[in-house]
Amino acid sequence: MHNFRWIFILYILANIYAMKKFIFIIISSFSISSLSCQVHSHGAQPINYPNIEGYITLKTDLHQHTVFSDGNVWPNIRVMEALRENLDAISLTEHLEYQPHITDIPHPDRNRSYELALQEAKEHDLLIIPGSEITRSVPVGHSNALFISDANKLMAKDALTPFKEAKKQNAFVFWNHPAWHAQSPTGNPILSNFQKELIKNKELNGIEVINSINYSDEALTLALENNLTIMGTSDIHGLIDWNYTEKGLHRPITLVFAKEKSIESLREALFDGRTVAVYNALLVGKPEFLNPLIQASIQVKKATYISETQILEVLLENVSSSDLLFENEMPYTFYDSSPVFEIPAGGSYTLSVKTLEKLQTLNLKLTALGAYTAPKQHPVIEWKIQLD
Repeated sequence: MHNFRWIFILYILANIYAMKKFIFIIISSFSISSLSCQVHSHGAQPINYPNIEGYITLKTDLHQHTVFSDGNVWPNIRVMEALRENLDAISLTEHLEYQPHITDIPHPDRNRSYELALQEAKEHDLLIIPGSEITRSVPVGHSNALFISDANKLMAKDALTPFKEAKKQNAFVFWNHPAWHAQSPTGNPILSNFQKELIKNKELNGIEVINSINYSDEALTLALENNLTIMGTSDIHGLIDWNYTEKGLHRPITLVFAKEKSIESLREALFDGRTVAVYNALLVGKPEFLNPLIQASIQVKKATYISETQILEVLLENVSSSDLLFENEMPYTFYDSSPVFEIPAGGSYTLSVKTLEKLQTLNLKLTALGAYTAPKQHPVIEWKIQLD
C-alpha cells in the first residue's frame, strides 16, 4: 500500500511536468509566430517597380550620410540597407564643409566614405555613385554633386568654385531640400540669382521635390519651369529602419529610367530628366515617365462577365511597392464600390463595372490620385482590355 501511494504520487508529478512542458511549447510557438509576423510586417521589404517600354527602372537613393560627415553609421551599413531593400544605386553624399565627427574620425580625404562603400559592395550588384554635398548658407544653399572623380577638388573658400569644378568633372548637380525651413522660413523654396546663374550655365541640373518625408509643390514648379530633373531622396542620417521600415514605410527614392544598369547609363538618364520621385503612395514626375510607370504597375489578370449579366469583373494586380489610389474616369459606373478605390502594394482588387451591354473591348480609364505631373495635376491612365 505504501509503495502504491508513492507510485501514484510520481504518476501525478509526471503528468504535471508533461502538461507544463506542453503549455511551454504552445506559448513558445505562439511567441515565435507573433515575432515572425512582426518581422514580416515591419521589417525591411524589397522595393520593386516595373520597367517601362524602352528603359529599365533603377531604384536609387542619391542623398545619404555617414559618420564621415554628420551621419550616425559607418558606410558599410548604408550598403547593407540598400541591399536589403533591393536598391540598384546609392550615393553617400557627405558634407564637404560640415564635418562634426572630425575630432573622432579625422579624414583629410573627402573620398574615403565612397571608397569604403565601394569596397563593401564589390561582390554585390549595387552601383555606388561617388558624390558630395556642397554645404553653404543661402543664397547658395546645399547641393549634391554626383559622378565626381575627386571630392577634394570641390573644396574652396568661395561659393562658385565647387560648382565650376563639379562641371569640370562632368558631375550631375541637384539642389537639396529647397524648401527647408532653416534656410527658407516660409517653407517655400527661393530661387536666388546665384542659382539662376548656375542653371543658365548648366551647373545645376536637378532639384529635390521630395526630401526625407517632405514634399514641395513649389519645388516641383521650379523643376518644370527650369527643366530640372525631379529627384526624391531619403537624406538619411540615422538608420533606415528607425526612420522608415519600423513604421511600415519605405524610404523616398528616385526611379531612374535608364537604358541599362550601369553608372554611365544612370548618369545619362539623370541629365536627360528621366525620373520619377517616389515616397510610398506619392509619385511625382513628368507624364512621359510617370504615366507608363503606373500603367506597368497595374496588370489586368482577368476580365469576365458575371454569368448572363452585363457586369464585368476586372481583376487588377499592383506589382509595385506603392499603394495606388484611383478614381473612375469611365462613362461606366461600378457595381459594388465607390468611384475611388485603392490597390495596395503587391495586392489586387476586383472592379465590377456596369457596362450596360456586353463589350468586346473595355477602355479602363482611371485618375491616379496619389500621383502628380504638376502641382494639383493627377495623370489619367488608360488600359485597353480585350474581352472574350
